[in-house]
Amino acid sequence: MNDPQITTSAESGAGARPLPGKALAAALREGTRAAVEAAREAGRAPKLAIVTATDDESSAWYVRSLVSAAEKSGLLHEVVHLGPKASTEEVRDALRRLGEDTSVHGVILQTPLPAGVDARALAEAVPTAKDVDGANPLSLGRLTAGLAAFAPATAEAVITLLDHYEVPLRGARAVVVGRSTVVGKPLAQLLLARDATVTVCHSRTRDLPEVTREADILVAAAGQPGLLTAEHVRPGAIVIDVGTNPTPECGLTGDVDPGAARLAGALTPVPGGVGPVTTAVLLAHVVRAAQGAGIGVGLRG
Repeated sequence: MNDPQITTSAESGAGARPLPGKALAAALREGTRAAVEAAREAGRAPKLAIVTATDDESSAWYVRSLVSAAEKSGLLHEVVHLGPKASTEEVRDALRRLGEDTSVHGVILQTPLPAGVDARALAEAVPTAKDVDGANPLSLGRLTAGLAAFAPATAEAVITLLDHYEVPLRGARAVVVGRSTVVGKPLAQLLLARDATVTVCHSRTRDLPEVTREADILVAAAGQPGLLTAEHVRPGAIVIDVGTNPTPECGLTGDVDPGAARLAGALTPVPGGVGPVTTAVLLAHVVRAAQGAGIGVGLRG
């Protein structure tokens, strides 16, 4: 990579330079707060609605953190708790109501969903104009085509974090480990739009370390604790850990083994890396939707 501040730490044997996201997230939230105040003065108070149908504690923790961040930013919010036994129709009815509610500008369908519900049909029921977390397949399709759309917030948070630390993307070799529609696939599209050369790996990838060691930018988004170790990392590579796996001690751990820091040029911490930026990006999407900015922003490049 071209940034000496990033490569020097690994080359000197000092270990990976940390890439925390908390300060960036705070700056983004401050911008959101100012935009919310302006919107309120214009008579259009941005509002986020979150639909949940689970008793999963990690999901509940995320919703609480999102609500807290919304309150600090001045965003109105509504949480619709349907319970872990909710049917497909009950969830769809809630999404339909929120889609028709003109006071609501952003809608999130929180996962996991109850066993037996039609998850694909429910994703399609999220109104595209309010799909601030890019869950509807139409949003993902527009993103792939380079058209205006809200990208999933975690995927966009990775790009935002890389830009903040001035990591060059044009021409870089980027490897994304994980192919979910929440992170892996949309992130690959965002990286391609910035002229990176992208490889997406998954559970069927042969000789994963051989592939990942080619990366200038390595993104771990598989949801498997400690999946990527030092053998997966090229010396000096930028490693972005998207994993948020619960630990027995009620903490969080990433997809990257701590030993990888010996070789990486830079590494995001878990927690405190991509996570807070994701929340800040999501809130910014709600404001953008309230401002009537169509269905988001188009891809650059």
